Amino acid sequence: MDVEKRNKGIKIAIIVAIIVLVIIVLVDVFKKYVDTSTWFTTTNITKTEKEVTVTDTGISDAVDKLYDATVIVEVGTSSSSLTGWGSGFVYKVDGNTAYILTNYHVVTGSSYISIVYTDDSTTTGTYVGGDEYADVAVIKVDAKTIKAVAEIGSSSSVKLGDTVFAIGTPVSLSYKFSVTRGILSGKDRLVSMSSSSSQSSYGFSTSESWYMNLLQIDASINSGNSGGPLANSNGQVIGITNSKLSNAYSSTSIENMGFAVPIEDAVMVADQVISTGKVTRPFLGLSMTTVDQASRYNIDVGSADSGAVVVEVQSGSAAEHAGLKSGDIITKYGDYDISDYKYLKYYLYRYKVGDSVTITYTRNGEEHTTDITLTSN
Repeated sequence: MDVEKRNKGIKIAIIVAIIVLVIIVLVDVFKKYVDTSTWFTTTNITKTEKEVTVTDTGISDAVDKLYDATVIVEVGTSSSSLTGWGSGFVYKVDGNTAYILTNYHVVTGSSYISIVYTDDSTTTGTYVGGDEYADVAVIKVDAKTIKAVAEIGSSSSVKLGDTVFAIGTPVSLSYKFSVTRGILSGKDRLVSMSSSSSQSSYGFSTSESWYMNLLQIDASINSGNSGGPLANSNGQVIGITNSKLSNAYSSTSIENMGFAVPIEDAVMVADQVISTGKVTRPFLGLSMTTVDQASRYNIDVGSADSGAVVVEVQSGSAAEHAGLKSGDIITKYGDYDISDYKYLKYYLYRYKVGDSVTITYTRNGEEHTTDITLTSN
């Protein structure tokens, strides 16, 4: 029995020895014929990083700075017949008079204006003047009634993605002086607007539209916000909220696409109104339409596919003196190409009264140029 156990142990030892020997031989062969130097290589990667600091401590201080300069602009025919409202803010004080800015479309057509402050006190406002094409209006009140004056900033200094906020009274007076926050989503947005007046001030047909150069924001704004301030994170006003895109314009769902008049444009209009009672803009004296609508006026545009089609030239206007006639198709205004009449209106205001501008147009298929000296309205 002991001999049998001893023989079994010897067999096991021999098997183990053979296995060890085979392993040693295989390792030696592996090292000899397989190059392992490239198995695990280290590549030095230079990582370039740009440090981005994100600081978000809220905008409560900025809101506090602007809040009491914000007002509700109620409009109607009398103190007992207020039919609508918008928003606004105190722009400046001159002696005993304070000036409030709002949108032109907020006050147009009204004969009575009531200003409501953040402490619910009210005063009567007097319409000074405004400009439909800039959608800016000026109201004056007794300086003793105001609570604060807004600090004016610069829309050009605000970058895309910067925090902005709006203050206004949307939808219902129950939501008075609401604060909404977002970012600056875009600049230089050309947004189409339509005239609401019965007579144009600048020599254009009132049934036509024009483009406004606006700031785009994603801060929530609604009916009633119109005329209220759009501010940067320092509480400085950089624009006047005036419109938004809604599903009424598209079958696609639209969210958070609001617009504001850049404060530089608003101030230019406001200062003219305060000093003279009106805005002086270049005047052409034209009624125009698009190429695809020209047939409605019995105008044959031939093969033209773009341009501002002249429907009518006002007697005695700068356009008449320059030789423009019904049926002409304006294709260039100064250095700007004109694809339709709304662009002509937009670029018209890039020039001043008294400037001489070269207009390129086609008549009966032939291209012509004429110089026009811009007059005032």
